[in-house]
Amino acid sequence: MIQAQPKKKHTAPTGQPVTAVVIGAGNRGMVYSSYAQIRPGDLQIVGVAEPDDFRRRTAGEKFGIPPERQFTSAEELAAAGKFADFAINCTMDELHLPTSLPLIDAGYDILLEKPFATNQDEMWRMADAAQDGGVRIFICHVLRYTPFYSAIRKRVADGQIGELMNLQINEHVSYHHMATAFVRGKWGRRDQGGSAMLMAKCCHDLDLLTWFKSGVDPTTVSSFGSLMFFRPEKAPEDAGTRCLADCPIEQECAYSAKKMYLDEPPRWGFYTWVEATARAGRTLTPEEKLDSLKTDNPYGRCVWKCGNDVVDHQTVAVKFADGATATLNMVGGSARPARCITLIGTSGEIEGTFEDNRFVVRRIIPNSDQKWDEEVVDTSVDSNDPLNRGGHGGGDLRLVGDFIRVLRGESHSPSCTSIEDSINGHLLGFAADDAMRDSTVVDLNALRSRRVR
Repeated sequence: MIQAQPKKKHTAPTGQPVTAVVIGAGNRGMVYSSYAQIRPGDLQIVGVAEPDDFRRRTAGEKFGIPPERQFTSAEELAAAGKFADFAINCTMDELHLPTSLPLIDAGYDILLEKPFATNQDEMWRMADAAQDGGVRIFICHVLRYTPFYSAIRKRVADGQIGELMNLQINEHVSYHHMATAFVRGKWGRRDQGGSAMLMAKCCHDLDLLTWFKSGVDPTTVSSFGSLMFFRPEKAPEDAGTRCLADCPIEQECAYSAKKMYLDEPPRWGFYTWVEATARAGRTLTPEEKLDSLKTDNPYGRCVWKCGNDVVDHQTVAVKFADGATATLNMVGGSARPARCITLIGTSGEIEGTFEDNRFVVRRIIPNSDQKWDEEVVDTSVDSNDPLNRGGHGGGDLRLVGDFIRVLRGESHSPSCTSIEDSINGHLLGFAADDAMRDSTVVDLNALRSRRVR
């Protein structure tokens, strides 16, 4: 097969704003694009592709995009010719490949939401297309850019705890996030969200496992998990089918749609009202929101009767080429959302919780009474800094800023999320789901050998 000749990489002019088009004007697309409002001298949004009329119009008004640069699809935008430095692709998971291919053909560098593929075949096709097209694709592994994880990564890279032997990461998905996104929401079913629960929620965490072990490939993986709690037979006695229509126990239920989406403070509004708002073409009144949850809004359904099919907890065990091991535990329905990490090296350890904005470094001190010392590292961020407003502990907008530096030919941070650097984490996730389904151990080297070039 004749390989396509790589295109010459474009470097954005230093001192001028880098320009971008947005593919998918939902929550994530608008978060990354907001960098243009905070740092207009560095980024300008000059085009949008979005099939929903309301979202497309809203994005156009927000960024002053002229009608002739507002499109209904990535294909339509790409057909107009390249008129920006890069594309921000935040479509749904199963659309990442088909929407990115025309952008690659048009010569766009891409900032691409994770997971960038829903299976191994899509993953290899995307990576190969980027390489053949000579474009740069950054995957939105925003946790790498948070002060918490980037500080931990630096300690590990500097050898402060010796050779990394074991990694333990726990992701506790809160009851309200689990119910909203992964039970009632579009990620509750594989045929709607495109990705399994592990990849939809823990793609970040799988990436961190491989990032902390950069240069050492994971070789084998096993996994166990199930849909244990959010199923019809676990529903309380007398539970209805819709919280605000026919449920006599709604007031005492922790998963009440009224408590989550109407009472103050409301949660997850960008999920709950997006479809109803799009249909109305405007912001809904409180009365309309209540009626929506009573009737056709999927977020008004009983969490035990949603027809969801993704797991609500899963454990992943990994072995690396150097003999190191790792575990990832994802549990949905916890009281408190938390990402906890423990890294154990040959001469010390690091332990912390992301939401607490601090971690502890312990080092072996053999000649002391205590036999180790401790250093507490505070990674709290300045809430007044606008770059910390994007989400994920300040990681969202720092990622955008790093990609802009790359496009300008400047040096990037150690958190760089090139597509090739993202493959190991994705491969782990796909293989873990296969291992869970088949009750087996998966050889990752065998999977890598199937990549055809």
